[in-house]
Amino acid sequence: MVYIYDIGHLNPSAVHILTFANNKGGVGKTTSALCVAHTLAGLGFQVVLLDCDPQANASKTFALPPTAPHLGQVLEEKISLPQALCRVNEHLQVVRAERTLAQQEKVFGTQPDYVFFLREQLASLQKVDYVVIDTPPSLAALTVTSLVASDAVFIPLHPEFFGNEGMTALIDMCTRLQKNFNPRLRIGGIFFTEYSPTYRRTLHHQVVQQLQQDPTLGPLLMQTTIRENVALPESQSMRQSIHEWAPQSNGSADYQRLTQEIISKLDPSSVSSM
Repeated sequence: MVYIYDIGHLNPSAVHILTFANNKGGVGKTTSALCVAHTLAGLGFQVVLLDCDPQANASKTFALPPTAPHLGQVLEEKISLPQALCRVNEHLQVVRAERTLAQQEKVFGTQPDYVFFLREQLASLQKVDYVVIDTPPSLAALTVTSLVASDAVFIPLHPEFFGNEGMTALIDMCTRLQKNFNPRLRIGGIFFTEYSPTYRRTLHHQVVQQLQQDPTLGPLLMQTTIRENVALPESQSMRQSIHEWAPQSNGSADYQRLTQEIISKLDPSSVSSM
């Protein structure tokens, strides 16, 4: 079995494309994509949040009209991806999803060269610093095309006994995609959600320790962990970023630290200039 190692700092490019993915639901993937996108925008970067999850939970946190363009229209090539951009504020734009995306994905995955679709669409974006992609909890076509378009994938993980299987399947897929379609793809890092070293949960600590000691997965673990925080789901229901809704919360602090750690991997010069 071959794994993609975190090789330190990734080569900087004009647009940094990062995907949040895991072959398992309920690990904080959408929350992480949302919060990192909001944090990057708050730092003054031009950010596009691309919702590739048919559940469309990320899209629902924005007050976008139901007539706004969406990703399904891009997949059907009725519009281009830049035409699907919905501006949220000065620094953040969103390409929203709809639940019809689940059926559209099935057709999309049968098309020749679908793996390159998002790479080609994203290449036409202008004046964008970061693209943040939220993917479905599966390794189907939308996840594949997202990874082929990306510089790095970041993997949220609950420290549970059965939580590693989905992550391992994702890493195996990244290895194959890197070899065959996207040589620049890297595992940016694995980070724990709803976890803190201070929690009194022996089983969780045992899982974390096992991963830390794993010679393959250990080097991929990020320093930042995301603690449990009720303010995170509250902010989404109120259609505000965590930094607007609860700027003093653990959720706001944790995602600021995670975003800085991500930036340090993607573009170290951006950190030193802040």
